[in-house]
Amino acid sequence: MAEANVQGTITKVSGPLVVADGMREARMFDVVLVSDKKLIGEIIEVKGDHASIQVYEETGGLGPGEPVVSLGEPLSVELGPGLIESIYDGIQRPLDAIRDQVGDRITRGVYVPGLDREKKWDFVATAKVGDDVVGGDILGTVEETTLVEHRILVPPGVAGKITKLASGSFTVEDTIGELVDGDTGHDLKLMHKWPVRQARPYKERLTPEEPLVTGQRVIDAFFPIGKGGTACVPGPFGAGKTVIQHQLAKWADAEIVIFVGCGERGNEMTDVLMEFPELTDPRSGEPLMKRTVLVANTSNMPVAAREASIYTGITMAEYFRDMGYSVALMADSTSRWAEALREMSGRLEEMPGEEGYPAYLPARAAQFYERAGRVICLGSDGRIGALSAIGAVSPPGGDLSDPVVQATLKVVKVFWSLEDWLAYERHFPAINWLTSYSLYHESLKGYFRTEVSEEWETLRSESMKTLQQEAELKEIARLVGVDALSNRDRVILGTAKALREDFLHQNAFDDVDTYTSFPKQFAMLKNIMSFNRYANDAITQGIQAEELFALPVNEEISRARYIPEAELDQLEAIGGRIEREIRGLVEQKVGAEDAG
Repeated sequence: MAEANVQGTITKVSGPLVVADGMREARMFDVVLVSDKKLIGEIIEVKGDHASIQVYEETGGLGPGEPVVSLGEPLSVELGPGLIESIYDGIQRPLDAIRDQVGDRITRGVYVPGLDREKKWDFVATAKVGDDVVGGDILGTVEETTLVEHRILVPPGVAGKITKLASGSFTVEDTIGELVDGDTGHDLKLMHKWPVRQARPYKERLTPEEPLVTGQRVIDAFFPIGKGGTACVPGPFGAGKTVIQHQLAKWADAEIVIFVGCGERGNEMTDVLMEFPELTDPRSGEPLMKRTVLVANTSNMPVAAREASIYTGITMAEYFRDMGYSVALMADSTSRWAEALREMSGRLEEMPGEEGYPAYLPARAAQFYERAGRVICLGSDGRIGALSAIGAVSPPGGDLSDPVVQATLKVVKVFWSLEDWLAYERHFPAINWLTSYSLYHESLKGYFRTEVSEEWETLRSESMKTLQQEAELKEIARLVGVDALSNRDRVILGTAKALREDFLHQNAFDDVDTYTSFPKQFAMLKNIMSFNRYANDAITQGIQAEELFALPVNEEISRARYIPEAELDQLEAIGGRIEREIRGLVEQKVGAEDAG
């Protein structure tokens, strides 16, 4: 830890809020050590020589007169080799190292650095002595895991000529080289620190032009998120937020996954901690943890630590983005983070906003999500990195008018609306296709046209239109009965049923159905909509809707999602059978009429 430089005295303790005087020289967001137990806290308000501190550990037993020591630096994370496969708490203390030090229960005041000081890493220099470098340039690489090449960067804001640089085996604190800027020398190490509340800089922000492929059909086909985009997953308890987060972590087309459990129930976080180390990365066959960082913060941990946890997570995500990687950040759930804001705001006696949340809740949500993006990274090579942020929101009773949901929807561009009634009907993912939306369709059109098919946008639009028509027809059917509907309307209902049950419904626990590539999604959607088109043509020839949906090919359309990715030619064969069977039905009717 840094050297102490300002010392004050506690005058008030109110839950996680501690007020100290004698802190005139302290600055906003400086880290402080509270009491002789050295509890970690952060200054969140300064008035004269009084400082209000949010403490990230339990404050029971603290009282007036105990010392408060400022370390003179903001809350920061350590960035370097050793992040991947780690499990941290909300302020980047490694939970496994803490357990080794103090046992199964975290004691107060324990401090363990974020990165292991003993472990040596094999550094391979790619820059050379005499090179002129700027912040963001790559000095060399460390093979952190079998899946992640950790690129050692010149820290932002540092530039000069390399005078020393050596390959070899180093700890994160060892000096690997030196660069000189005029008369100023800078030691180069495998790690550097960065304040969590300060966004890491980049050269230029770019428009997301390719989707973050998730393999989840309802997301990829209807409500895609761009690489470097933002998404919100609100929903009530039991609607499947956590399963969706796990599916995205496992299957999303991202090279690094940061999963932040922000104040979630202990059992849910335990599921993550037990499950993630056993999940297999589908692309490499290696454990998923070899490209994952977990930030585990549970609801029984001190409430203030929730507020720090999402900043800790997104700062680490920005660091990997700066290496040129595509990073996916999952925050589960930002409602718990907002509860921490509400708690501290109440303790500070600030004027409350809607439902007791602070008036600055929307601004804080925007500050978090705006750190996502697809960017040209700092450095001389023009590499591109992307950070996609996906936040789950847990509004009470699934109420989408909740202030946290509304503040989030103002800044994110994708809304996946989870519904409990869909979950009760065992329709998963329980994303409502009528109320969800994505604002990335326009910027992703070029990708879908060239990488999937020229027909993709048309198919998607026709499918969405059919589902909307179904919602209208269901209202009519409730009043007058399905039998009163025309054949054409019954075809719409049948097609919409196929879209819902055979395309949008997806089994996360089935080895084949858990992931669907774009070629398979396109073929499945094309078959369903082809049936719709041929069926409408057949109706004009006098065929009844019941005859069309009794054809054997309907069973094959229904089972198409269980066709393995290696056997997609079967989907093309189904397309041929659709045309043949419907045409055969028409010819049979015409033949019967001629014979009559």
